[in-house]
Amino acid sequence: MIAGVLVFAGCATEQMRAELVIDVSDGAIGKMQLWPAPPEVPRYLYAGQLTGEANFRRPQQNNSGVVGFLRWIAGIVSGDRVPVVLQRPQNGVVDESGRIYVTDISRQAVFVFDQQTGELLVWDKADGLRGFVAPSGIALGGSGEVLVTDAELGLVVRLDRAGEPVGQFGKGLLKRPTGIARDPQRRLTYVADTHAHDIKVFDDEGRLVNLIGRRGEAPGEFNFPVYLAFARGELYVTDTMNSRIQVFSADGDVLQRQFGSRGLYVGNLVRPKGVAVDHEGNVYVIESYYDHLLVFDRLGRFLMAIGGTGTDTGKFFLPAGVWTDSRGRIFVADMFNGRVMVFQFLGGDADGEV
Repeated sequence: MIAGVLVFAGCATEQMRAELVIDVSDGAIGKMQLWPAPPEVPRYLYAGQLTGEANFRRPQQNNSGVVGFLRWIAGIVSGDRVPVVLQRPQNGVVDESGRIYVTDISRQAVFVFDQQTGELLVWDKADGLRGFVAPSGIALGGSGEVLVTDAELGLVVRLDRAGEPVGQFGKGLLKRPTGIARDPQRRLTYVADTHAHDIKVFDDEGRLVNLIGRRGEAPGEFNFPVYLAFARGELYVTDTMNSRIQVFSADGDVLQRQFGSRGLYVGNLVRPKGVAVDHEGNVYVIESYYDHLLVFDRLGRFLMAIGGTGTDTGKFFLPAGVWTDSRGRIFVADMFNGRVMVFQFLGGDADGEV
């Protein structure tokens, strides 16, 4: 069953909508955790994290009298309940209404942080009674749909706004789909087929219309591509085992540029995963081997890094995907810490120019 988790309800007269709060309870906001650190001009601020139902808070309610008694009885009857939390988040996307969607490969579901309704939803159905097995990439489709790749099922699932499966495509064509991105103008969906070492392009009817790349190390070739991003008319591909990012024209026929190289220094790419682009053209790449979020300019010049291995604020443990929204926020799926870290871009160029 598709679960609408986190229903905050008491008596019928006491319904209150919960508020989505990106958690900053560890005090980091008070310490003004900034990158780069002063005296340099800061460009990024720690904005909090998403972990699950703890991010939804409701106004203080009166626990006295009949209401408090009924709530006490309900607690005795129901017993302790296991909280709904992210386990191994992979990737995400934010829609125009501010809904935050996060795929979780361990929970085998899509978490939906809905700020308008004050609910945490968990969508776990891929097709009829069949559930997700390994949901990985996620993108916004046409007509309000959400597109989710399942690496084990070997297909792309189409979900409506209520989380109901309304179709699928790529079955029999995709070996292990992971990353996904969509060009809304051309109505094309790009899917990283990791084990086929190529990018498959589908139209809105689910027909395969193009194939980008093949296995190899030459420009335009791939070695286990994983995540994708589409921005400013260009397709960004994380070519993971070639330790680089490749950028193609919208039709995939022209390699515009590539950047990244193996190495031992911060800014090198060893096992890149997630890739995203913000509204000012800054490119964000997850370097999973060294647990860093790397920032590049549009031309692929390295600007700065956030992270390092750990559980503290601004640290990661095997991060996976990264995505941005229209408010200048950068979301990082901090996979083995079971959370999504959120950073706020403060404006200006990340290289220090205003």
